[in-house]
Amino acid sequence: MTIASGRPGVDGLSRAVGVLREWQNDGAPMQLHPGDLGWFWRSGAEVTAAAVRTWSRDGRILAVGLLDGPGLLRLAIAPDAPRNEELARRLVEDVTEPERGVLPRGTVSVESPMGALVQDLLFEDGWNADEPWTPLRRDLTEPVKAPGVRIGVVGPEQAHVFTAVHRAAWDGSSFTDERWHAMAAGMPYADARCLVAYDDRGNAVAAVTVWSAGPGRPGLLEPMGVHREHRRHGYGKAISVAAAAALQELGSSSAIVCTPSSNVGAIATYQAAGFQQRPEVRDQYRGQPATGAAECFA
Repeated sequence: MTIASGRPGVDGLSRAVGVLREWQNDGAPMQLHPGDLGWFWRSGAEVTAAAVRTWSRDGRILAVGLLDGPGLLRLAIAPDAPRNEELARRLVEDVTEPERGVLPRGTVSVESPMGALVQDLLFEDGWNADEPWTPLRRDLTEPVKAPGVRIGVVGPEQAHVFTAVHRAAWDGSSFTDERWHAMAAGMPYADARCLVAYDDRGNAVAAVTVWSAGPGRPGLLEPMGVHREHRRHGYGKAISVAAAAALQELGSSSAIVCTPSSNVGAIATYQAAGFQQRPEVRDQYRGQPATGAAECFA
């Protein structure tokens, strides 16, 4: 049978998240993580379902896509299919031919695993490489030391603290308590934690959400931010160390994160927290590249 594209709908989101969990591997290129869908879930299950696409053969999902922001398609591909020609050509057709109705008109940027055949085909079609991003990884086989500041795990009663720090860390953030509760009600959040760091005066100074993909698989930090009034005091390092410890408790094999390579402060923060740089990755775009948000670190 040929490759079929689909929209899983709300009822099919659990299956899409499930295959994303299975595809996470420390030795594989960084790609769409179940935590990415979990963070998107702050807009609700219906909006998340509308943004997800799948590509399957004989009922088996071979690729999952998330329409994440204006014009950006983020892809994950099954471990045995990154060089599958039929899949790659179907993905390119769906991206470049909006009249097919699979993806919205104006999809101008694609994030896919490095080395995937779809990248080669998009370059052949005239697409360009976008600005580089730097993935970083911290191995979790050894114990993680204490972060040196008080860390709180956020529950429904503390949601307002987390959202306030997030808004103070990210310019233009519209993250509300209602959106936190929508995210926490999503299926991926069963394997996630929101953490807040406090200074010695009891001020909430930094926040992070961590997403497990299951025992023995890499977990994701998405997002991490430091309150704009409390930067340059090491709280970015501290909350990143706490994030690694939380993922270790959840059984993750490693902690991963990705940041624009131009954000040298962010890279230094993660390195100070024990994360190691991995080879850069780049989206591909046609016309004007899609614009993503940048993390707020200290």
